[in-house]
Amino acid sequence: MKSPIKNKVTTVFIPVRDIEKSKEWYSRMLGIEDGEVMFNHLFIAKMEGTGMILDQMPMWRDEHGNISPLNVPAIQLATDDVNASYQFMRDNDVEVVTEVMDNHWFVFKDPDGNMLMVCQDHPE
Repeated sequence: MKSPIKNKVTTVFIPVRDIEKSKEWYSRMLGIEDGEVMFNHLFIAKMEGTGMILDQMPMWRDEHGNISPLNVPAIQLATDDVNASYQFMRDNDVEVVTEVMDNHWFVFKDPDGNMLMVCQDHPE
């Protein structure tokens, strides 16, 4: 039987502590110009390609109200200039985890400790 699930990623969720602060930070760092806050815990960012939702994730918190950040770079963001992107993050006091590796990618942390990767985009 063929799977009824498509081989298509539509949206990624990023766990955050404060939806408003995270919305402002991601908007500044990624140039997000539009989006919508819903249910007081989601920010649906208007993105090119795969969607991104910042989520306070109330349903998935532990008994102390905590949620674990993404401890590995499971989400990759594109850039046309990896070195300029790296310098932009440094200039904005973003915690970078790696240097630019293989002149192709680097990893940084958002204010909640989530690890994200920036990778040189290759035109199709």
